[in-house]
Amino acid sequence: MMKKSTFYLLLLALLNWTSSFAQLDSINYLEEVFVSDVKVREFSTGQTLIKIDDSVSKLSRPALGEVLEFNSPIYFKQNGLGMVSSPSFRGTTASQTAVLWNGININSQFNGQTDFNVVSTAGVDEVTVRGGGGSVIYGTGAIGGTVHLNNRLAFNKGFKNEVFLQYGSYNSLDARYNLEASGEVWSLTIAGARNSSDNDYDYPGKGENLNGQFFNNTLDVGLAYKIAPKNYVRVFSSFSHADRHFSLIKPSETPTKYRDMNSRNLLEWETGIAQFKSTTKIAFLDESYRYYENLSSNRFSFGEAETFIARNDLEYFGFKDLQLASVLSNTNTKGEGSGIDADSRNVFSAAFLLKHRATQKFSYEAGLRKELTNNYESPVLFSAGAKYRFSSFYTLKLNTSRNFRIPTYNDLYWNPGGNLDLKPETSLQAEIGNSFSWQNFDLDLTAYYIDIQDMISWVPGTGGIWRPHNEDEVRSYGLEAFLGWEKKVGSGFLNLNAIYAYTASENQKTGKQLIYVPYHKATAAAGYTYGRWEFDYQFLFNGEVFTRSNNDSKYNLEAYTISNLSTSYAFGREKSYRLGARVRNIFDETYQNVEDRWMPGINFNIYLNLNF
Repeated sequence: MMKKSTFYLLLLALLNWTSSFAQLDSINYLEEVFVSDVKVREFSTGQTLIKIDDSVSKLSRPALGEVLEFNSPIYFKQNGLGMVSSPSFRGTTASQTAVLWNGININSQFNGQTDFNVVSTAGVDEVTVRGGGGSVIYGTGAIGGTVHLNNRLAFNKGFKNEVFLQYGSYNSLDARYNLEASGEVWSLTIAGARNSSDNDYDYPGKGENLNGQFFNNTLDVGLAYKIAPKNYVRVFSSFSHADRHFSLIKPSETPTKYRDMNSRNLLEWETGIAQFKSTTKIAFLDESYRYYENLSSNRFSFGEAETFIARNDLEYFGFKDLQLASVLSNTNTKGEGSGIDADSRNVFSAAFLLKHRATQKFSYEAGLRKELTNNYESPVLFSAGAKYRFSSFYTLKLNTSRNFRIPTYNDLYWNPGGNLDLKPETSLQAEIGNSFSWQNFDLDLTAYYIDIQDMISWVPGTGGIWRPHNEDEVRSYGLEAFLGWEKKVGSGFLNLNAIYAYTASENQKTGKQLIYVPYHKATAAAGYTYGRWEFDYQFLFNGEVFTRSNNDSKYNLEAYTISNLSTSYAFGREKSYRLGARVRNIFDETYQNVEDRWMPGINFNIYLNLNF
């Protein structure tokens, strides 16, 4: 199967190459700016997208987790500031949220998750959050939702440099440099960043946060070249090195640390032929870690996985108001590590998508996906969505899908304990959305339901060895509300945004709420611009969470509220320089979102942003 699927992809790429010099016409391209993952916009009918631009992300620390914590309905549990950060999206587990980098799934091959505190937004141009299933397009893990990290490449924009320097409490440093350069047929972006902190904030009544220091260095490069009209080559590379000493709960504990080293490389070739647009992607991902369980020793456990992806997206625009697309992909992974015998797996998938704008008011889409592999039997996946615009004031949205998550390397190959007979987790879900728009006011209300089957759980077995099994069924349902308002007020400009999420996520065997899933989460942000001045306020409320599967209220983590305040002043003739200051947790709230892992109280920083 591996040889056949690879052959089909290579044959398709060869056909594209031989025909790329034929007459090119009729496709409407936006040549000024390219975003690699366009399907998140093209095939999200019936779903709500949250787009977070660079100016919003800079109000947070550079780690992706904090950006999304204040700007999305996703709940994050952190083992302290800068430590491991895991998401719960619509009541699902951390491994059921897929993170896509330029359309490529970058969740860990070992545990199926992304640690949101080691993913930096410094080299990302656009962050988009999409709630609900996305496995038909993006594959494994896209059950609760997807997070998209995209880079843009533009032509004919000249040269632009940006320097961002931020320093604050706990000797925390956030330093970023971005270069954008482009001509008529080429485009280049380079982004380098360092994020570090001594992280020695005080625990409430328990002294200092010990062994919490960390750093994260990243380098991102993007390059595009126009071979001919409607014929482009693009290259993206991202490198990161993160080193974290894990905070101690008690001073008597043994200090530990964890080192992540990751590289992501993507080559794209996009060409237009008659009524077709073809995009061929070749990606290589290298993921490795070392865990030092005792800093006084040089011994460590490790894991390393290499993933090679070949993919072709083919779109047909020959019908008026009708778009057809196929996605063929082959993924080969080799991994090894402490407790994991060296092994590999190959996954071939085929997806077919349709989108139709039937009238000016009504549009719908549908998709199917099937995977082939020797490790497990994959179900046929489907998705369908529709949108009807009743008036300029009200739009109704509907979406349903079947999604899945494949067993990870740890699930299949951990020695001892791995289970090669595991089935993928599957889910059926539906959502209904209502969008209201009036003058400067926008409101989205979305209700959803998710039924997850064959949840993979590790349970103790013979000889006390823990093994994974398909056993749990989880049902999640809830409501999400998104509010936006903006208006000129006096001589300035005011904008307000708010998000509220109600989430119930229940294990059907016990009838209990899943641990670390709050029933209530709310965020809000207000910004006011007056002349050269900007004022920003951020608000976060997380409801109480259970930390025991029996929902014993004695061990609940209490609800907490966080407020951040910042101001900045633009100077220079073109207002291209900005000096600012921030106060985080301005009311010095004492809180934790993982048991015994306290977060910092009130803290400060100043920043300088230069554009030239």
